[in-house]
Amino acid sequence: MLKTDKEQIVAELAADLSAAETLIVADYRGLKNKQLEALRDQLLEHGARFRIVKNTLTRRAAKQAGAEALLVMLEGPTAIAFIEATGDPAAVAKALATTAKATNVLTLRGGILEGKVLSGDEVDQLATLPPFDVLRAQLVGAIVAPLTQLLVLVSAPLRDLHGLIDARIKQLEEQEQLVEPAAAVAGEEPATEDATPDTGETADVEQAAEAEHAAEVHEADGTSGEAATDTPSETDTPSDSASAESDDQEGSADPASAESAAHELAETEKEEEE
Repeated sequence: MLKTDKEQIVAELAADLSAAETLIVADYRGLKNKQLEALRDQLLEHGARFRIVKNTLTRRAAKQAGAEALLVMLEGPTAIAFIEATGDPAAVAKALATTAKATNVLTLRGGILEGKVLSGDEVDQLATLPPFDVLRAQLVGAIVAPLTQLLVLVSAPLRDLHGLIDARIKQLEEQEQLVEPAAAVAGEEPATEDATPDTGETADVEQAAEAEHAAEVHEADGTSGEAATDTPSETDTPSDSASAESDDQEGSADPASAESAAHELAETEKEEEE
């Protein structure tokens, strides 16, 4: 390899080490090319680039990038998984650990997680963590849970007040429903009252009727008094009654006697004229 090519590789490695905040170092010794290609494709899905490097060139690049903590991991055949900012470190560690168990040849040496140096065992622990999306959801839940509890405590009085207001509105609506039929009945009562004369007017009419009846009675009493004056009273003396009876008897004499008397009177007058 030419010197210029080596210098170019060192510059690229130094740039990758400076840009990558998280990386994992593994010993790929014993892996076949087909297995390496499958592992690269799997790591790309999780936002990582799996690159095989020479230790001599990587040491020079680490010194240039200021990543001296990486130097202790550069022993034997080395491959580095550079994890991008949008990648999932836990998923990358899990994919490497799964391949190591499946092949029994891949070994995790360690890594750097956002500036913190990790050992091989710590990388294995990282592989046991849930995926990044799940961790983010759990983190959000842990942050939101106290806020939710606080919101519940704050909103409880408002919720109770809202319940009281709803109950009061319902009570008023029920009262209005009861008042409407009563108002309808009250609206019909004035017509009945108009048809019935007022008590005061009734009293006046009754008094007028009584006065008119008293006048009629008084007038009738006057007429009966006059009739009593013309008619003999029951207290007349017996002599008056006898005279009246004799007059009646004279008036009721026999008609035959009256005719004979008249005949005699007529003959007497005739003789006198002769």
